[in-house]
Amino acid sequence: MKLKLPQFNMFKKKSSFARRFTRSKIGNFFYCAFLVGGGLFSTLPLIYSVVTSFKPIDELLIFPPRFFVQRPTIANYLALPDLLSNLQVPLSRYIANSLLIATLTTFLYIITSSMAAFVLAKGKFKGRKTFFWAIQMALMFNSYTLSIPAYLIYAKLHMIDTYWIYILPHLASTMGVFLMKQYMEGAVPDALLEAAKIDGAGYWRVFWSIVMPTVKPMWLTLMLFGFRDIWNISPNNTIFTEQLKTLPMITPQISAGGTARAGSAMAMTVIMMIPPIMVYMISQSNVMQAMTSAGIKE
Repeated sequence: MKLKLPQFNMFKKKSSFARRFTRSKIGNFFYCAFLVGGGLFSTLPLIYSVVTSFKPIDELLIFPPRFFVQRPTIANYLALPDLLSNLQVPLSRYIANSLLIATLTTFLYIITSSMAAFVLAKGKFKGRKTFFWAIQMALMFNSYTLSIPAYLIYAKLHMIDTYWIYILPHLASTMGVFLMKQYMEGAVPDALLEAAKIDGAGYWRVFWSIVMPTVKPMWLTLMLFGFRDIWNISPNNTIFTEQLKTLPMITPQISAGGTARAGSAMAMTVIMMIPPIMVYMISQSNVMQAMTSAGIKE
């Protein structure tokens, strides 16, 4: 005579409970279809920009407007040098300024944010929580609120109409410090740092050889966000020399031509999108992991 074990009944109840709340195949189909539809809808502006950049002038002026191009052409891209031929400096100078500023500032942004986050996450000094509280409060202010005080600071430091106006203000961004600090608290255990100190490693060796490789997903995430913001930056009333301007500062000159230049304006927009998309393709596999772990504390 076999006895029924109560554990077996408990597991049976759990399995039946799990089956009760499992989606059916039809539910999975509609769920996936909804996600795919939402993803495709979010890419419509990107698709429209690329499609419009290949439209000839007659398709740009047609009414009602068409979404897709009937007779694609690259004339809008070939017309960009002629539209910008009256500028004081060549188009290549604007492209070089944008690439140099975006690359250098992103690199310095990752380094400074990581160093500040390491001190706040693993430091043992008084006032550490107060500093982090001030960083969190700084996230509540937008650029428009701080525009006048920021301009006065730039003027006192003689940064106006120099390359520093692109670089230094972005290094003071608190979002990178906040995300990196939160990620370090969960990804870098104190036991690992203590073991490195016992082996004779100093703070610089610990930071570069242990901490930075460990937090690679987060600094790749900062690379994505930082490069995107710096690439599209357009300082207002702080850059006057034409040789110091970047691509976003000359794009409105093309758009000012109205509908006749809509194709060339979209072609310039597509060119502006290429570097951020390339950076995203490099770092996208680490973004989800980093953003998920950034909100976890010990």
